[in-house]
Amino acid sequence: MIVLDTHAFVWFAVESDHLSARARHAIDQADALGVGAITCWEVAMLVEKDRLRLDRDTLEFLRQALALPRIELLPLTTEISVAAARLPAMALADPADRMIAATALEAGAPVVSKDARLRGVAGLKTIW
Repeated sequence: MIVLDTHAFVWFAVESDHLSARARHAIDQADALGVGAITCWEVAMLVEKDRLRLDRDTLEFLRQALALPRIELLPLTTEISVAAARLPAMALADPADRMIAATALEAGAPVVSKDARLRGVAGLKTIW
């Protein structure tokens, strides 16, 4: 399994060419693509703030994207919540990024992300 950061999830779902060649290869080879529950919230917030435009209703987009082959919705657990809080504050200030990093750490999986701050988290394997 690999975990998709929010932008990687959206780009995968819409078949965007914004994914790097390495990220695309990792996604193509993965047996499962984990999407943290927090990612759904982040997509919805980005749409509400007009920082992301979708070609359909947000809920419809998320339902269809989560139904794609190999996608697994990863729940926000107590363990992930505590692990996110324990990440160094200087590494990640964004709560969604903290939850995504903690989700990947809890799953023992790398995360596909273009975000340099996320890629800088100690112990977190990343792909870009």
